[in-house]
Amino acid sequence: MIRFFFFLSFLFLLWHQPTSVEAQRARKSATPYYPGPDPDWQHKTPAEVGMNAAQLQQAIDFAIAHDNPAPRDMKLAQVQSFGKEPFGEGIGPFKERGEPTGVVVRHGYVVAEWGEPLRVDMTHSVTKSFLSSVVGVAVDRGMIRSVRDTVRPYVAPVQVYQPVRLTSPADGVDAPDLLLPFETPHNRTITWDDLLRQTSDWEGTLWGKPDWADRPDKDATTWRTRARQAPGTTYKYNDVRVNVLALAALSVWRRPLPQVLKETIMDPIGASPTWRWWGYENSWVVLDGQLIQSVSGGGHWGGGMFIHAYDMARFGYLTLRRGRWNGQPLLSDDWVQLATTPTQPQPTYGFMNWFLNTDRTFIPSAPASAFAHVGNGTNMVYVDPEHDLVVVMRWIENGSIDEFIRQVLASIEK
Repeated sequence: MIRFFFFLSFLFLLWHQPTSVEAQRARKSATPYYPGPDPDWQHKTPAEVGMNAAQLQQAIDFAIAHDNPAPRDMKLAQVQSFGKEPFGEGIGPFKERGEPTGVVVRHGYVVAEWGEPLRVDMTHSVTKSFLSSVVGVAVDRGMIRSVRDTVRPYVAPVQVYQPVRLTSPADGVDAPDLLLPFETPHNRTITWDDLLRQTSDWEGTLWGKPDWADRPDKDATTWRTRARQAPGTTYKYNDVRVNVLALAALSVWRRPLPQVLKETIMDPIGASPTWRWWGYENSWVVLDGQLIQSVSGGGHWGGGMFIHAYDMARFGYLTLRRGRWNGQPLLSDDWVQLATTPTQPQPTYGFMNWFLNTDRTFIPSAPASAFAHVGNGTNMVYVDPEHDLVVVMRWIENGSIDEFIRQVLASIEK
């Protein structure tokens, strides 16, 4: 009787062993889905990915209802905001923006969209995440040995292209022929990590913008006289210094950064051919006998990335998968770990422009593990590893972001 029992148990286990085909299917189902090249991206219903369709629609309706009230004419919006700063005039291209827009991706599948997700618009400081990514690729390839290295040894003297000749040769006697962005005693001590974390306190003027003119102190007497803080000790969000990082990265790559981004990130993730990354009318340099535009890290004075929501979602999905795309490491896990490590003087900031939810102070309704790529507008790529979720939101008023995310997360049932 006992032998018969064990014999039946053996047959039961054998019958329930998955066949090789079933095992392969199980393993395949555990492999994350990646969309094919644009426009190939599979859609699923909210229910198919464990979300409540009605609640998700409520969140979308909320986002649409909380459109940013600033002018949709980006040039006018800049004049009314950053344009009021010293030397605040726009020097890069602007574009009138579209309707409130977004895309929701769960488990890799598009489950919702609204507005104009294929409209190419300015994405402002989300550009910084693309900039830090090309630096990350340089680090991963050993072109930059370590983010702890000082930047100065990597940056040769820069010849700025000046197509308009001086009226008199004497006008240029006291003007430097070359730009040396890391030659002051303070700037010589700045590391790549300092620039990436916006803790460099770099001093100088680049593309006609002094460092102190960006988000200047209310006390004008301090603009040119204050003592510099040691790199790494003080955080300040400053687009002049972001543009210094772009120029330094250009010196390392020795070719236009948009080409580098296209080859190393955007083409491998299947992005569309419609995005563009611009600098300024005066940010052209002569490098290896060629004219190259040094790009900007956002739209503070115009320029930056112009891109649609689906391409933003692809980039967000890349960062959700910790830099891997279909098994290919476009950014190393080590780099993503550094990018998501809190900056000591500003714990809700990693590398630019990875905003972290440390202690759930950035987005209280979201998990502490969530992060986001954020730009003015508000443009945001919300990345939530805990819920396997990416949400692109464009042109939502900043004060409504947390409530919108709360409603999206409330729609998740499993």
